[in-house]
Amino acid sequence: MWLKPEEVLLKNALKLWVQERSNQYFVLQRRRGYGEEGGGGLAGLLVGTLDAVLDSTSKVAPFRILHQTPDSQVYWSIACGSSREEITEHWEWLEHNVMKTLSVFDSNEDITSFVQGKIRGLIAEEGKYSFVREDDPEKFREGLMKFEKCFGLPEQEKLITYYSCSYWKGRVPCQGWLYLSTNFLSFYSFLLGAEVKLIISWDEISKLEKTSNVILTESIHVCSRGEDHYFSMFLHISETFLLMEQLANYAVRRLFDKETFENDPVLHDPLQITKRGLESYAHSKHFSAFFRLPKEESLKEVHECFLWVPFSHYNTHGKMCISENYICFASQDGSLCSVIIPLREVTGVDKGDPANRGVSISTKGKTAFRFTEVRDFELLVAKLRMKCNAAASPQHILTTEVAAGSATDNPKDFGAGQSKMGQRDNSKTVSTEALMTVYHPQDAENLDSKMLKEKMKEQSWNILFAERGHGVSMFRTKKTRDLVVRGIPEALRGELWLLFSGAVNDMASNPGYYTELVEKSLGTCTLATDEIERDLRRSLPEHPAFQSDTGISALRRVLTAYAFRNPQIGYCQAMNILTSVLLLYAKEEEAFWLLVAVCERMLPDYFNRRIIGALVDQAVFEELIRVHLPQLTDHMTDMTFFSSVSLSWFLTLFISVLPIECAVNVVDCFFYDGIKAILQLGLAVLEYNMEKLLTCKDDAEAVTVLNRFFDSVTNKDSPLPPAVQQGSNLSDTKSDHPKVDITDLIRESNERYGDIRYEDVESLRCRNRLYVIQTLEATTKQNVLRVVSQEVKFSPSDLEELYDLFKKEHFLSCYWSVNSPVLQHHDASLPYLEQYRVDCQQFRLLCHLLSPWSHCANRDSLALWTFRLMDESSNCLINFKQFACVLDTMYNGSFTDKLKFLFKLHIPPAFTEVESLSPSKGDDLSKEELMHFSQLSVSSVGDNLESGSLKSSPEKGKGKVDIQAYLKQWQDELLKKEENVKDLPRMNQSQFIQFSKTLYNLFHGDPEEELLYRAIAVVTSLLLKMEEVGRRLQSPMSPVRSPVAVTEVAAEVPRERQEESSSEQTEGSRAQSLEGNHEWSFAFEQILASLLNEPAFVRFFEKPHDIKAKIESAKNLQLKARTRV
Repeated sequence: MWLKPEEVLLKNALKLWVQERSNQYFVLQRRRGYGEEGGGGLAGLLVGTLDAVLDSTSKVAPFRILHQTPDSQVYWSIACGSSREEITEHWEWLEHNVMKTLSVFDSNEDITSFVQGKIRGLIAEEGKYSFVREDDPEKFREGLMKFEKCFGLPEQEKLITYYSCSYWKGRVPCQGWLYLSTNFLSFYSFLLGAEVKLIISWDEISKLEKTSNVILTESIHVCSRGEDHYFSMFLHISETFLLMEQLANYAVRRLFDKETFENDPVLHDPLQITKRGLESYAHSKHFSAFFRLPKEESLKEVHECFLWVPFSHYNTHGKMCISENYICFASQDGSLCSVIIPLREVTGVDKGDPANRGVSISTKGKTAFRFTEVRDFELLVAKLRMKCNAAASPQHILTTEVAAGSATDNPKDFGAGQSKMGQRDNSKTVSTEALMTVYHPQDAENLDSKMLKEKMKEQSWNILFAERGHGVSMFRTKKTRDLVVRGIPEALRGELWLLFSGAVNDMASNPGYYTELVEKSLGTCTLATDEIERDLRRSLPEHPAFQSDTGISALRRVLTAYAFRNPQIGYCQAMNILTSVLLLYAKEEEAFWLLVAVCERMLPDYFNRRIIGALVDQAVFEELIRVHLPQLTDHMTDMTFFSSVSLSWFLTLFISVLPIECAVNVVDCFFYDGIKAILQLGLAVLEYNMEKLLTCKDDAEAVTVLNRFFDSVTNKDSPLPPAVQQGSNLSDTKSDHPKVDITDLIRESNERYGDIRYEDVESLRCRNRLYVIQTLEATTKQNVLRVVSQEVKFSPSDLEELYDLFKKEHFLSCYWSVNSPVLQHHDASLPYLEQYRVDCQQFRLLCHLLSPWSHCANRDSLALWTFRLMDESSNCLINFKQFACVLDTMYNGSFTDKLKFLFKLHIPPAFTEVESLSPSKGDDLSKEELMHFSQLSVSSVGDNLESGSLKSSPEKGKGKVDIQAYLKQWQDELLKKEENVKDLPRMNQSQFIQFSKTLYNLFHGDPEEELLYRAIAVVTSLLLKMEEVGRRLQSPMSPVRSPVAVTEVAAEVPRERQEESSSEQTEGSRAQSLEGNHEWSFAFEQILASLLNEPAFVRFFEKPHDIKAKIESAKNLQLKARTRV
């Protein structure tokens, strides 16, 4: 590797380097101790230790080239290499391309200047096509070289960054280097002859956290496969930990959680990830989540500044964040002030007072936002003006369309709209009014005490709007939160939900989208629509809005449209309950966008097949219980109780457990504060019932306590009529429990647990996501092993190791491929056995590592035929059960089992003629050839009979599920287990010849090799004689072939071992000798009976093989095998 020229004082360097070559201008040196017997003694050990600690590959590479000028003590390092071949290549290039030119120059300074310029030019040329885009390319190149030299990972493995740190082995720290790459966490240390090398793949990490104890002030704890690893003494531990967390979560999402990963194009290509890219991606995600912006928004600029707060008459300090379509501000001085300004609302951007470096932004709501102390404020004003001009015309049209649409949204037009569209199908008519205003219109004349309180609430909000603005660009302060905690008035609830959730931005950016979606989706028939129809009548059945066709039709349209928009989620239980509440207070289109905001932004991964998001938040909830309610944690022996009882709280935002008039107050807080509001309320509920929970003897008693508490929660200020209020119906029956007002409960949760920060929740989510997904993976593993263990004779520990190797091979194919076909096949919704499958190429690698017959010359052909035999569904994939059964036959099968297995490999559908396109490779097949042969279809006896059943085989996810087809498939599988050897088809002559060759290949290298060769010749001769006798008895007039000739043909096969070069002649002579004769074939019973007469055969196939040794070898070689490929 060429290096940026640096001065080296040769006088000091001679102690560590040995000169190997030199000329007038260059010196090639070797590191002392490298390549010497015994490591160069004590000097070599000390040099090796120094190399591991120092921060420069030019100091630790075993070879280097220096440029020298005559009569000077100063030398320049210009190249280094990890191998003699690499450094020799550089040396020869210098001799051929540079040496002759240097004689032209007169002065030493000109020579040095020329050499330095030439080397810098070479580095620049290399960097032109390099994927390295880091702050310090030269230093990074050195680190990359050391990373490649130490770990030998494939070239595609992308190094992100590296850090100096200590790794703790017991109580002893090892100083070395931690390397973070796309798929691995790696550590290397070399101290006084002791080498420590650690490679952990991110997908194996179940715990990643910052810890501290007496010995380690601050360290990073990594748990992988049950082993704990500690790293400490970082210069910037927070930065390191954040990057490790991002890489671990990236790998987990990419490999385990394909649904959410595919929706995120930013990190789709693992080869393009950089440290800077990851940091900017994390900032963008945090920015869009904090301000509830569309996921497509990415953070472009951040400016520290002050914002003038007109109603409080002071400047609040904070950060201005700018994305493609929004200008946002969040205070950092504890005033909880934030502002969101969509560029579509901006009418002007002006410079303020130059002394204050001010920027003034005017909006359509006639509000001016004044920012001061903005660095580079003039440049910022110019940028914002360009952004606003670019967005002005389309956004203006968009806004007027929305305004025009909303102008007709009043009660008078509701009936007219219904009558005009009466000729169309009513199910496609989109409601333009919230259901609550239709079924419970407020009576302005008869105001009782509750309605008076409601009007006072409205007045408080109107005052707030007058002071702080109304709409998207309003100031959001502590006063706003206080009003939300008191409960949003019924008349403003839908509007403010839309505002606080950010759904108003989605709706403004997509006019007409929902109506179009409804027209496309209604009438479709999928599994999701079936589930929706089943649950429609279960959604708030006691509410009159959902006892009529109006409410039910609106609910059907919203849920079906969302399932059509996002088929990966489709429909999940609990979505119906949430949507029905949204429809009560929001217009139908608004309810749809609120549902989008909840499912895709505010509660990510909650409503997918495995509800990972809900499980993650439950794990966060458990951690918060340990911190804030330790006495409850000490009492409960099993923390999973809290997970089971709180799942419905998170999935339905307490709607399923609280009366509707109370639950809407919780939803108010959720749309303002996000998941933080649900976590706080959950803690408050447990604390309120603490004394009773501590006296509970079992989980059932604790559940009863909580259910009674929820039944006693009321909303004394709710203006809803008694017929709708669920709490009022229970007031008499549950009078023994004291009433709890929901407003008081929410206020208490804010006061006690309001210090839980959004950033802390996100950090806990990140940490627990690893744990939750690894727990789900462990469940998958246990279920697969339980099923497979009944089919094989391997011990549980060996079977578990085999599963890990199988799964690892699946992932190794995903690590370095942008669009890995294997990754596309991983679907967590499939049955456990089908979640991880391998193709023919991966199966071949596993066979090379684990098969007891991997020494066989035609091992690629054997792997191919075995794969074709196992691939019963013809989808070119096999699962772990099929893989384990094959190995079980090889290791634990009887003589008959192994022979039957080899027999089946040499008849259709497994057998196919295999010839490598490259004769020089012998029997080895390239990846392309292997995949081609694995996909060939070969007709076999009974294929025609089975084709009908295969066609009727049920397909997952397509139309209705055919139960009868599944039952027939299950019955066929049971019949296969009872397969009789008499059912096997006969083996023809070409298949038998290949079968004989395979046996000879298997016997090669065995201690009884000669004996086995003679035995196979005898058996082959005997079988052919038997076949001739049988044919003569059936037709006495047919010409009889001389048994001697037949024996000669058979005897030619073993000579292939001694004379491989004459293999083509052997094939030719065999073909000539068989020409003109009738086809002959053998039954399995004939071959079995003949081989049983040869003790050498029986001994060979009944010889035990050590699977444990193979597994240990495979674990060490699996990654290296992938590197070679």
